Amino acid sequence: MSRKEDVEVMKYEAVLFDLDGTLTDPKVGITKSVQYALSHHGIQVDDPDTLIPYIGPPLIVSFQEIHSFSEKESMQLVEKYREYFKDRGIYENELYDGIQGLLEMLTQQGRKLIVATSKPTVFALEVLKHFGIGSYFEVVCGSNLDGTLSDKSEIINDVFKKTGVNKHAAIMIGDRKHDIIGARKNDIESISVGYGYGSDEELSAIQPTYYVKTVLELQEFFANDI
Repeated sequence: MSRKEDVEVMKYEAVLFDLDGTLTDPKVGITKSVQYALSHHGIQVDDPDTLIPYIGPPLIVSFQEIHSFSEKESMQLVEKYREYFKDRGIYENELYDGIQGLLEMLTQQGRKLIVATSKPTVFALEVLKHFGIGSYFEVVCGSNLDGTLSDKSEIINDVFKKTGVNKHAAIMIGDRKHDIIGARKNDIESISVGYGYGSDEELSAIQPTYYVKTVLELQEFFANDI
């Protein structure tokens, strides 16, 4: 079967990826950056792993929900977070095993690959560049540095505004409930991945269209979508 024929019968022509917890494992950089920010607000966190819940959702929301800061205080904490993150935390990150091979396969299949992340676009672009995978993605949609466009449903909507992709031929992949909620609000299907930072309980409760536990299972899913 030719590549042209493959594209014609694929159900998902556009694949939207979350970044943190889906393409890369950002645990060290994010938790250390949050630890740094909290220390400047008088809160000492000895074990950075207790800050793992900060991975995924918009930071300003997490500072309010997890540590009960006001919106104004949370904005100040985000600025402190970025002091550490922009120079060090952004590189304390790892590409999940198998991701580059997955992206290569999807590209060869002729799919349009897109990043839809709550991370500021400028940081997302730097992460993709650092790992040498930026060329796989036609569009990178993230939040703005001023905190706007940070809700995942808004980001996914922005993807469709910028690309004109057919929603019925698109699917969102992510590791947290926010990714699945964002997909549902935009009337597209979704895949939850179990190797990231969403618990089994969180991912089961949110009822994604599909659920896979590993990058290999994700690759097999798309290998069969032709």
